[in-house]
Amino acid sequence: MKIKMKTLTLAVSTTLAVGFAGSASAQVSGDTVKLGFVTDISGLYSDIDGNGGVEAVKMAIADFGGTVLGKKIELVTADHQNKADIAASKVREWFDQQGVDAVIGGTNSGTSLSMAKIAQEKKKPFLAVGAGSARLTNEECSPYTIHYAYDTVALAKGTGSAVVKQGGETWFFLTADYAFGHSLESDTANVVKKSGGKVLGAVRHPLSASDFSSFLLQAQTSKAQILGLANAGGDTINAIKAANEFGINKTMKLAGLLMFINDVHSLGLNLTQGMYLTDSWYWDQSDDSRKWAKRYFAKMKKMPSSLQAGDYSVAMQYLNAVKAAGTDDADKVIAKMKATKINDMFAKNGAIRPDGRMVHDMFLMQVKTSAESKYPWDYYKVVQTIPGDQAFTAKAESKCALWK
Repeated sequence: MKIKMKTLTLAVSTTLAVGFAGSASAQVSGDTVKLGFVTDISGLYSDIDGNGGVEAVKMAIADFGGTVLGKKIELVTADHQNKADIAASKVREWFDQQGVDAVIGGTNSGTSLSMAKIAQEKKKPFLAVGAGSARLTNEECSPYTIHYAYDTVALAKGTGSAVVKQGGETWFFLTADYAFGHSLESDTANVVKKSGGKVLGAVRHPLSASDFSSFLLQAQTSKAQILGLANAGGDTINAIKAANEFGINKTMKLAGLLMFINDVHSLGLNLTQGMYLTDSWYWDQSDDSRKWAKRYFAKMKKMPSSLQAGDYSVAMQYLNAVKAAGTDDADKVIAKMKATKINDMFAKNGAIRPDGRMVHDMFLMQVKTSAESKYPWDYYKVVQTIPGDQAFTAKAESKCALWK
């Protein structure tokens, strides 16, 4: 009898152990936590994100320890080539066939808007870092989208408002002809008008334009004081070079509505000094940012952009949320992310609103002169800190049903 009882007890204990093991295993789907990262790796935005963004996410995974909830963290990456259909197809494949738990979206608003739709359909987190269009958390908001680093509303409120206050009352826009450029032009034009300025016209150019001469001629003909560059990356660099070659900068002041430190580095201080720009982060702004940036520099041999810093930060926030939630279940992880303040090398006292917008301070910068720059990559002086609750879309302006 005693032998039978021991056998029964052992059997029950074994069954319970298997049951608990199965329950613990079920907390993480596919026995791994798998992140996908989609960005421009080979095109005009590759310098501001690209392989540097990939490295930043790898740094986050390594700093986290390589595992979460006892499971390995994996990373898969893809080059969307600035094509929305390629981005959407890759993300669908990852969710359907490869067990990807969440996707970090790099540059290009068109690709991010398309990936956000797939993520909503599959009920998986989409963490947009490098895309600018405020539509991601406004007209096209989703319970599964978090927009992290910046958006066109914040850029407009920073640079647009500052330039008008400096006397730049009449504007002409040179705009990249896709979702991001359209949003940036529209948002900046609204700020210019509200600040007492006027918009005299605009011209749109294709992505990766090779010749800006005709567009710049139209801008010059407008007699506007300010040429607002509603583009980014290689297009901004080439537009500024062309404006200097054709002498446009002698009759108009250039306003880079989305510029990154990589762009300033490529162009040099002689072509960019004195320009205003708005950004979410600068490598030399604090002890925490400098410490992380120097680690990044050791790997990439250049300082990180705000997007690359944002890639690291959002990956860490996601992994911390998985750990805190005890699962990679999308709804529970998103809820945990929205309930957690963000205090790291990227943002202080950041918070994710119900519409998915991560709210944090933005910074109005002015590019230093050669005389003011004291060491390599010493390019900016912070002119103004724009509090997060003033930088982004206000609740009264929002069209997002999640924030009503």
